[in-house]
Amino acid sequence: MTTSQPPICDYEGSDYQTRFWEQGGRAYEDRAEAIALQRLLPKGGELLLELGAGAGRNTSRYIGFKQVVLLDFSLTQLQQAMERMGRNQRYIYVAADIYKLPFVDGLFDASTMIRTLHHMADPRAALNQVRRSMQPGAIFILEYANKQNMKAILRYLIRRQAWSPFSKQSVEFEKLNFDFHPKAVSGWLNETGFHLQSQLAVSYFRQGVLKRNLPINLLTRLEAWLQPTGNWCQLSPSVFTRSQAVGDTPMAQAGTFFKCPVCEAYNLKPHGSRLICAECSREWPIQDGIFDFRIEAS
Repeated sequence: MTTSQPPICDYEGSDYQTRFWEQGGRAYEDRAEAIALQRLLPKGGELLLELGAGAGRNTSRYIGFKQVVLLDFSLTQLQQAMERMGRNQRYIYVAADIYKLPFVDGLFDASTMIRTLHHMADPRAALNQVRRSMQPGAIFILEYANKQNMKAILRYLIRRQAWSPFSKQSVEFEKLNFDFHPKAVSGWLNETGFHLQSQLAVSYFRQGVLKRNLPINLLTRLEAWLQPTGNWCQLSPSVFTRSQAVGDTPMAQAGTFFKCPVCEAYNLKPHGSRLICAECSREWPIQDGIFDFRIEAS
């Protein structure tokens, strides 16, 4: 039985990095996420997969890893990331669908997914693909938008909001923009082969009135102090989790890396500016150093 392809949120041609981060007054949120990543990331490793890398805002923070794969569905976002990070052997740029990751099983020893899960109409399917591509014991850092945050609770109690922040059901507040309940996310992680190790409550002070009236250094000091409360309760708009891939799953064989997202064969042969699948003959272009595995674009 075949299932329909979940819809994809595509940032192709978007000025998201400039409009939202650089000009949108998000310096506090960026610092808060940097603190969380520093706390949760392993000290080092061989190969990290950054899912939803966008324009590479967080990529420079993975300093302990020998290689980083930046994956996004948008080619233009990856082009911006390449301008930021450079074109060298440490960074591998891949345009692909998270529901059909083009990597062999058991390849990565770490992975991150920051500000990306909230675009997933089928989070469990996406997490299944992430787990498949990771080695046993690998560390996965996942961030998600939390529906059970203090603002949502207050709005619900004073009847300014119809949906309950306490139910496990996801909320789609805009097209392909979801808030998730912490218990739902922890359940999906468990079901897809991850053991949840720790959680951080992130961006408690996201409200505009606070950011306008309080010094950013004070906000980030308070942020750093409050983040560990996420291990006991999750009331912030953003939650960072650290999980470990568990189960007796295979490691990638030496010399393997990409697989065909159509037929899932491992036998991809380079030919000029493209990779060709020896099994189904599908061709995957390499555009200005970016491996393009988007099925719709092929």
